[in-house]
Amino acid sequence: MLRKDFYYDLPQSLIAQYPSQERDMSRLLVLDRKTGKTTHVLFKNIIDYVKKGDCLVINNTRVIPARLLGEKEDTGGKIEFVLLKNKGDDIWEVILKPGKRARKGARFVFGGGILSAEIIDVVEEGNRLVRFFYNGIFEQVLDKAGIIPLPPYITSNIEDYERYQTVYSRYKGSAAAPTAGLHFTQELMDRLKNSGVKFAELTLHVGIGTFRPVKTENIEDHRMHKEYYSISKEACEIINETKSEGGRIIAVGTTSCRVLETISTDAGFVKPGEGETGIFIYPGYRFKAIDGLITNFHLPESTLLMLISAFAGRENVLSAYKEAISMKYRFFSFGDAMLII
Repeated sequence: MLRKDFYYDLPQSLIAQYPSQERDMSRLLVLDRKTGKTTHVLFKNIIDYVKKGDCLVINNTRVIPARLLGEKEDTGGKIEFVLLKNKGDDIWEVILKPGKRARKGARFVFGGGILSAEIIDVVEEGNRLVRFFYNGIFEQVLDKAGIIPLPPYITSNIEDYERYQTVYSRYKGSAAAPTAGLHFTQELMDRLKNSGVKFAELTLHVGIGTFRPVKTENIEDHRMHKEYYSISKEACEIINETKSEGGRIIAVGTTSCRVLETISTDAGFVKPGEGETGIFIYPGYRFKAIDGLITNFHLPESTLLMLISAFAGRENVLSAYKEAISMKYRFFSFGDAMLII
């Protein structure tokens, strides 16, 4: 299957630069994956489509201020780091620019000197391994020295970075938000719970690789980045009980979907654990765990668009996207949502 099979033309004006005024007042396109039929409501009306006995699986990761703007220690030349993976012992894998300033042994300072770093190795795809030096607790230093990294297609500044966190975010570690969850308010979650809908939590720390484009013509030649995940015994019991009782498992976001499909048996049951997933889901994949998916509108030719095309059918998805564009839906991270059932 070719990359161009997942192209669509999106007017620049429909790329959302700001979150909606109220989280659950975003628009929601409901897509029936069997018939291709679409329905248009507000996100708060999702309660009409999720039934008693269903389970929503949410990703409770929290975005860290993973973007660091600093200077080369000896020359003062500007540098930008984005933290990717914590390797332990104050060593992180980062992407950075400009790369020519970041040879092995080079040192950089951030936040007026409260944080410094030394390049200790060059690794895959030109990323670097760096060791950080600081006084105190790293997370607290990072809060002062770092910036929340917004996606490259968001060119405006936002006043409240909590709007780029889900209301249920708990565990720090992501370089990007699991954006399908941004539409939930605590009030909406309480209403869903009171109606008999169950919630199960997992953690997948979203890497900046989620924004990397597919460059190979044949999508099967694309290699996915790996991301850390964990899921508890309690969450697995909720999911497995839902399956056994005939309820639907609805993943909130492609991140939750990827974890569930990584750990699921052929019968759709899951076991607790942690690890890394580099699963690449595209048309032809047979889903084991999920029965529904809440997701935002994704970039043309992206792995996320390929994933939802695998779940709902490429023709159904591209037709729904065309309809959403004609109705001026807002796209990407701060945009509107889809429910695929």
